Amino acid sequence: MVTIEELGEMDCCVLKRLLNLEGGRSGECGVPGQCAAAAGGPRSGRCLLLDCRPFLAHSAGSIRGSVNVRCNTIVRRRAKGSVSLEQILPAQEEVWSRLRAGHYSAVIVYDERSARAECLREDSTVSLVVRALRRDSDETDICLLKGGYERFYSEYPEFCAKTKSLSSSISTPVVVEPVEMGCSSCGTPLHDQAGPVEILPFLFLGSAYHAARRDMLDTLRITALLNVSPDCPNHFEGHFQYKCIPVEDNHKADISSWFMEAIEYIDSIKDCHGRVLVHCQAGISRSATICLAYLMMKKRVKLEEAFDFVKQRRSIISPNFSFMGQLLQFESQVLTTSCAVEAASPSGKLREHSKSSTPTSPFVFSFPVSVASPSSITYLHSPIATSSSC
Repeated sequence: MVTIEELGEMDCCVLKRLLNLEGGRSGECGVPGQCAAAAGGPRSGRCLLLDCRPFLAHSAGSIRGSVNVRCNTIVRRRAKGSVSLEQILPAQEEVWSRLRAGHYSAVIVYDERSARAECLREDSTVSLVVRALRRDSDETDICLLKGGYERFYSEYPEFCAKTKSLSSSISTPVVVEPVEMGCSSCGTPLHDQAGPVEILPFLFLGSAYHAARRDMLDTLRITALLNVSPDCPNHFEGHFQYKCIPVEDNHKADISSWFMEAIEYIDSIKDCHGRVLVHCQAGISRSATICLAYLMMKKRVKLEEAFDFVKQRRSIISPNFSFMGQLLQFESQVLTTSCAVEAASPSGKLREHSKSSTPTSPFVFSFPVSVASPSSITYLHSPIATSSSC
């Protein structure tokens, strides 16, 4: 058990006061002297807020500025009860280097609803995270937020980031003007008329129709497009940045050989504080596959978890059978490779595949699966799911 002596406790009202100080970095808040005493004794300085809940729960709603730890079942199994900072905070090199350097005066951890430290199970995510923090940053005070996210949200919802509706950022047009798409079968299904969906604050998923609507792109402040098709045109090359991945939507296509290049492109747009729309023809198979690969690589989640996350936002996604097989293979590579090694060299051997849409990769499944043409796709007339700020 993690005892009270090992793990301090913090009331929700104290965290609220800390958040009021508006920390300058993501996941940080100020710790003045008077709040330090109330929080159980952390020294004056900055503290780090860690969300120990699953990725989907964090994405649906979290305390403002918190950093989500990654401690899924594969990480647990490989760690055998002892995880490292690199494993639980992948792609957060600055955070764990600051932890090791003792730059945080306190770390506040929270789960869904644990009321007291003495109630935590030894194999709980919070317990694993606390042990990693003790081992790698033993000078830092650690506090459990009493009552977790559930209590904090019930008392201070204004300090939480909840899933927001896409309608708040773009209005559904009543009359859609015809747009010359320049590629075959570019209809305007009902679910496309409301605009692309937000996967992450800098990553959007949509269709060729969206890519041809400059009004939608400008409204969402899109700065770049990732075109996952060989035949959809780039309509506004003088206005937006473009990258093309010429992959067909069929069971012979090797989309996995493009995963790392696509991920690096999305990251390059993010690093420039831009926003990227990933699209294909219908926004169902190819572009969805790229978004799933990005979530799996950068968020260290399993395919099933990433799929549920994206489908909640765009309900019609359906990567073809071969793409799903390639994503499963990618999952095994991402989640079973040392997080520390991948953080240092994110490309690694994954980019040894040739960039061709022919089946040169062992990821490709050559089963005789018929793939519907875009003109035969049945569109689901259901409302678009809400988007999320993560």
